[in-house]
Amino acid sequence: MTDIRTAHTADLDPATLKAARTLLDEVFEGDMSDEDWEHALGGVHVLVREGGELIAHGSVVQRRLLHGGRALRCGYVEGVGVRADRRGQGHGAAVMAELERVVRGAYDLGALGAADDAADFYAARGWRLWQGPSSALTPTGLRRTPDEDGAIFVLPVSAPLDLSGELTADWRDGDVW
Repeated sequence: MTDIRTAHTADLDPATLKAARTLLDEVFEGDMSDEDWEHALGGVHVLVREGGELIAHGSVVQRRLLHGGRALRCGYVEGVGVRADRRGQGHGAAVMAELERVVRGAYDLGALGAADDAADFYAARGWRLWQGPSSALTPTGLRRTPDEDGAIFVLPVSAPLDLSGELTADWRDGDVW
C-alpha cells in the first residue's frame, strides 16, 4: 500500500529526515551535497512510502526571486527523487501534484532547477522553461549565472511573467539555483 504524507520540516522526526536524505543520496548517486540537502529543509515535504519504506520525496521552500522590478514570493521545489526500482509508476507525479498544490495555494510562482533528464517531466506538468538570463543577488552584488540558463523552470501562479526577461534568485550557499 502506498501512503503519501505532506508535512513541514518541523513536523518530521530525525529518522524520517535521515531516510529522506539517504533516499536522495541514492537517487542522485552521491551528488547530493550537504548544501543541497539544506536547501530542501525549512518548508513542506511530500513523502511517499510503500510498505513503510520511503520511496519518493520532494519539498518546496520559500525563496525570493526578482523579476520585472518585483520581489516575488516563490515556492522553490527541491529534493525531488524516486527510488530507482519504483520509477515509472506515478510516484514522482504524485509528489509533484502535492508540491504544485502547495505552490498554487501559497506563492506568486513556483520555480526549480531541472536536471536534463527531468526537463520533459516538468514541461509535461505545465512548468515553463525560463528563456531569459538568470542571475543571483550575491553578497557582493548581482552576478549572472549563465550555467543555469536553460535549466530553470517556473510554474506561473499569480505574478505576471515575461519568460524572456531576467530572473534573479536570492543568495544561498552552494548551488544558487
